[in-house]
Amino acid sequence: MSLIKWNNVEDAFPALPSLLEDFFGGDNRMHSLSPGLNVPAVNIKEEDDGFEVKLAAPGLTKDDFKVTVDNGMLTVSAQKKHETSKKEKGKYSRYEYNFSSFSRSFSLPENADEDEVKAKYENGELLITLGKKEPAKIIGKEIEIE
Repeated sequence: MSLIKWNNVEDAFPALPSLLEDFFGGDNRMHSLSPGLNVPAVNIKEEDDGFEVKLAAPGLTKDDFKVTVDNGMLTVSAQKKHETSKKEKGKYSRYEYNFSSFSRSFSLPENADEDEVKAKYENGELLITLGKKEPAKIIGKEIEIE
């Protein structure tokens, strides 16, 4: 009998790092939660005139996505159905399909303009831009003391 040296915990327990990252909050890599279900990595950037949200979601089309803004929440979801079938005289010799989906929601900051949202899907990346509200102007005035 010989001892086996493990260089990485992923070699011994491949699902453990994913479970630990999901429980304790991992980084923004693409996580495989179960076969056919992936949560895309997200980058969020604030600029002077608005916000930019980028999701890495290769293999999807713009019709697979649904983007909604409601009551201070930005929700991005997608559904994809893959079907392959081979028929032999009315009987299936093989029928394969896969259905995958994800949904992510983000709280918008108070200065995000929910009326100024645009989304564009290109080269495997969904880009969502949100404008910023104009800051409320506080006009000072002198109060007369009676």
